[in-house]
Amino acid sequence: MRTVLIDPPRLPLIAPSLLAADSANLERDARGLLDAGADVLHIDVMDGHFVPNINFGPAVVAALRRALPDACLDVHLMIEEPGRYLDAFLEAGSDLVSVHVEVCEGEGVARGLARRIRDAGAAAGLALNPGTPIEAILPDAEVFDMILLMGVQPGFGGQSIDPHTASRARTIRAAIGSGVRLEVDGGVTVQNATALTEAGIDVVVAGTAILGRPEGEWPGLIEAIRGDVVEGQCPDGL
Repeated sequence: MRTVLIDPPRLPLIAPSLLAADSANLERDARGLLDAGADVLHIDVMDGHFVPNINFGPAVVAALRRALPDACLDVHLMIEEPGRYLDAFLEAGSDLVSVHVEVCEGEGVARGLARRIRDAGAAAGLALNPGTPIEAILPDAEVFDMILLMGVQPGFGGQSIDPHTASRARTIRAAIGSGVRLEVDGGVTVQNATALTEAGIDVVVAGTAILGRPEGEWPGLIEAIRGDVVEGQCPDGL
């Protein structure tokens, strides 16, 4: 795991989503986001089955790793068969890989995926969609490093956040304690970020809220989404 995940200098961590980047200039945008103050690069992977869209594969993750060896790559697998492709994304250089609880049916499936991710030296995340009961993640949350709470139905950027996201975040934070990261992805804006971080979110994914604006505005937007910076506060384990 990259240092930024273990001992971040500031919270919340800001993880711009490359789904909103210029695909023809992905490295340029990724580098620009890091220079603007982003902590993590969020990479959404979609298979056209679990979500109605298709995009980045392991080759893109590997290319970003070569271009940005010190970047923290947060790979979100929105796919029906994460176990089938997990090794490829780990070998490509992912620092954190999240799988969806909705495709982890069967006893021990989620825990088995978490074990494979951690054995490869990466951090493991468990994601849930807006319509999925919070109870679905609780039996396995203890073996994951991060819970990824979707604020929108996954598949497309630019959606408005589900109004229940902050209350769901508060419930999840109370259930998992302070030692596990809690990430939100989808619909984050400068206007709603503070409510989310106050609810217990400590990793904020933002796509069009940052990348939808001119590059010169990125530093200010990242700081606005981050809100008040508190030095030295970090859940254990990441």
